[in-house]
Amino acid sequence: MIARLIADARHVAVGAASPIPATACELLRAQGRPIRVTRLHKRSGNPFTEGSRELFDLAGQGRIDYFFLGGAQIDGEANINLVRAEGRRFPGSFGSAFMYFTCRTILFREEHSPRVLVPKVEFVSAPGWSAPEVVRRGGPVALLTGKALFAWDKARRRFRLESVHPPHTEAEIRSQTGFEYDAGQAKATPAPTEDELALLRDTVAARIAPDYPDFARRVWS
Repeated sequence: MIARLIADARHVAVGAASPIPATACELLRAQGRPIRVTRLHKRSGNPFTEGSRELFDLAGQGRIDYFFLGGAQIDGEANINLVRAEGRRFPGSFGSAFMYFTCRTILFREEHSPRVLVPKVEFVSAPGWSAPEVVRRGGPVALLTGKALFAWDKARRRFRLESVHPPHTEAEIRSQTGFEYDAGQAKATPAPTEDELALLRDTVAARIAPDYPDFARRVWS
């Protein structure tokens, strides 16, 4: 689903701990799409010699189309929390706020529960929306979890349920989502095609395994 969401991209940057978005990008490349993929802090696919400074320069110039952010908490206004939740401290926000303002952003979490998808984050690491007078080129496009896909309605500052991953149901999504959202005409998330699965299990797996060995073992073993 991530690969389908970013199919129009020319340049995508993937964070240090984001094997699922990295896999989606490599799937597009395996399909012959002319996409540049920058995988931060990895042995391969990282052209930078000065670390994040070069990443921020590119993002500020509008030369990165998509970025990916998760969070210990994500709320219904697309705010994310990477600092503290339920008495626990996390590594911190790093450059998430800057990237959120400059790149179209896919929010993602495998876990879909009221613990993660909350009414209001305890700490705003990066805001999901800004006042009209604030210059902001980037922002949320969608929220993808292990159970559903939500689209972001910028005008209403709300998520809209787009699709539900089988065998989950709309009733389950409603009960497991801590924030309010619009139901819309949610449909079943399309399954990957046989060609996509074949590429994921062969070409993509070979490209991903060196940089994400634990993820590769879990998914492709």
